[in-house]
Amino acid sequence: MSNIVIGDLEFEPFITFEEIQEKIRIIGKEISIRYADNNPVFIGVLNGCFMFMSDLMKEIDISCELSFVKLASYHGTEQGQISQLLGVGIDLTDRHVVIVEDIVDTGNSLKYTLQALENINTASIAVASLLIKPTCLQHTFDNIDYVGFEIAHEFVVGYGLDYGGKGRNLCHIYKVCS
Repeated sequence: MSNIVIGDLEFEPFITFEEIQEKIRIIGKEISIRYADNNPVFIGVLNGCFMFMSDLMKEIDISCELSFVKLASYHGTEQGQISQLLGVGIDLTDRHVVIVEDIVDTGNSLKYTLQALENINTASIAVASLLIKPTCLQHTFDNIDYVGFEIAHEFVVGYGLDYGGKGRNLCHIYKVCS
């Protein structure tokens, strides 16, 4: 793997596709065991989760359903104001829900998603996130149960994560060169 340039930024290799797939296998097994008899609903937060969600679903070997929601919150490298939650399309009453995120950094998007689902009377809500930035969190969560990688305050692209709409298709994760 070599460095890449997207727009005005240079990125260096950070997490390989193979490392990502190994973490996803582990998360998939843990979720399958926990929800074996519960037919959970996986809700992917678009756009960034699409690669993680796709590969995670391949590792889930129990009955389940899935849907997607969309939030508008990022502008370039900075988070903007979240405008609304679009989607779901499944009755979540008394259902076990697993929210699938690409990354949790400040936690603003996750907080908004959880608040939107809070009043639906779900049986439970857990979160699976490929990446989390613990030092950037502005909120406390007790239901981020599945995390692929804890990373420092790095700006990353690849494997669903973008910079200005570009880089989502990369199979590895890259970070801005220091």
